[in-house]
Amino acid sequence: MVTRYDNCDLSGRNTFRMKVKCALFVEVTAEEDLPVLDWDALPQPVLVMGGGSNLLFTKDFPGTVLHMAICHSERSEESRSEESVTCGAGVVFDDFCAWAASEGLWGPENLSLIPGEVGASAVQNIGAYGVEAKDIISGIRAWDRQEACFVDIDPADCAYGYRTSKFKTEWKGRFVITAVTYRLSRTPQPRLDYGGVREALEESGKVPVPGTCPPPDMGRGRGLFPKGMGGAGTERSEVEFPGTGTLSLAPGDIRDAIIGIRQAKLPAVEELGSAGSFFCNPVVSREHFERIVATAREDNGPDYQVPHYEVGDGIKVPAAWMIEQCGFKGARNGGAQVYQNQPLVIVNASGTASPQDIIGLENQVIQAIAQKYGITLHPEVEHV
Repeated sequence: MVTRYDNCDLSGRNTFRMKVKCALFVEVTAEEDLPVLDWDALPQPVLVMGGGSNLLFTKDFPGTVLHMAICHSERSEESRSEESVTCGAGVVFDDFCAWAASEGLWGPENLSLIPGEVGASAVQNIGAYGVEAKDIISGIRAWDRQEACFVDIDPADCAYGYRTSKFKTEWKGRFVITAVTYRLSRTPQPRLDYGGVREALEESGKVPVPGTCPPPDMGRGRGLFPKGMGGAGTERSEVEFPGTGTLSLAPGDIRDAIIGIRQAKLPAVEELGSAGSFFCNPVVSREHFERIVATAREDNGPDYQVPHYEVGDGIKVPAAWMIEQCGFKGARNGGAQVYQNQPLVIVNASGTASPQDIIGLENQVIQAIAQKYGITLHPEVEHV
């Protein structure tokens, strides 16, 4: 079914809560609606939007916003150790993460609580706590607007990188993703050494209790994963923690830990408008990193340790750390604010912030970081 709304208010359809409109909003609930859609008659350009969680509308949109509300799910066994789950593009991504954890399936648990929908996960290559969507995506189905046909896209052809893919570059506007297939594992494979996950589990001081993972929100997720889909059991992994001993972990335990970390640092988009992490974390050369260390020790003392992660031949430096070091934690510009608990996030603090408020604060941060550390931060959030 296709639903159309002219001159549509988008303030409730983007998590930044920008008060903007589009000329036409179209919602599609089935694949078969795409071939018969009169694309040429739609106000141009056409923007495919999921949950609106990684967008900053800078003004009213003159074209068509197309929302893929395809919400089916299908599960298939690949082998004794793996199985695949295909989700429609409109499935709430965190509902999928919750379901996988409740079924004892490993793979997406580190991506828990990332806002948005399944289709966007394949476009953005969403990531958190050492895991990216590309690590579990095994197939993508899409409508090719150029060739006017459905295609199955190999993830290996998508040029996935840090928060990017061909869908955001040379393929931009060509493909409309209708479904994504994820390959999940029944074999325990906890990934704990990023962003304090191991520490959060260790601080619990006890073996996590099986079954603590909350079930999917069937209302929000439109009943996508009913009980009749079966169960994979709860295979647990024995992990050594120095000083604490061995913890027996299931995917739901890691999901719970990550939800706790995220809720402590990040605002709930339902309560405070934001687009999540606003800036990408830069990767610099080792020589550049040493210059950053020298600057940091001038400010904080000779033994100060700069947080960082090894990435191939380079060093990833947390943008949040640099923003805080430049004094922007809690800084405001009009109704926009650098979030007090996590400087990587810019929030609509007043609830009435304008796009110009957000952009002005963004530019202030970029200029300060460039002056102090010689790094140009790039927004992760897409500006429309």
